[in-house]
Amino acid sequence: MTWARHRGRAALILVGGLLMGAQLIRSARINPPVESDLVAPVEIKRILRDACYDCHSNETEWPWYSRIAPASWWAHSEVLEGRRRLNFSQWDAYASDPDTIAHKLQQVAALVRTAAMAPWPYRLLHARARLTSAQRESLIRWATQEIPPRAPHPD
Repeated sequence: MTWARHRGRAALILVGGLLMGAQLIRSARINPPVESDLVAPVEIKRILRDACYDCHSNETEWPWYSRIAPASWWAHSEVLEGRRRLNFSQWDAYASDPDTIAHKLQQVAALVRTAAMAPWPYRLLHARARLTSAQRESLIRWATQEIPPRAPHPD
């Protein structure tokens, strides 16, 4: 056996061992209780559930790859970041403050308009997150209409 071939086999064994060892480091796939869910028209709610709730709610449907490291680490991180930025399972916390809800709804409209949401790696693996133009327009229209009017500023 040549030296290069021996090194190649040793590298494969090392990588395989590292991947197997990585399975011992588990990410917590948890769904905290829903505190207050978004109230929206049925069609809007369906679109949001299909395309957004896995990362932006406490009702994540953890996919198969969320059980296999290192993809599980990435999925866990993405869900935590998504929930931190916008969590439909805590909607009343936003709705209690007109500025917060306005900001969240403006962000929803802007990110859907530019197709920044859902991110392309997620859309690649999740067909339901690939929104049609009509679905995008419905979400943008809904989010824009839901933005509360600004209260007059006291002088």
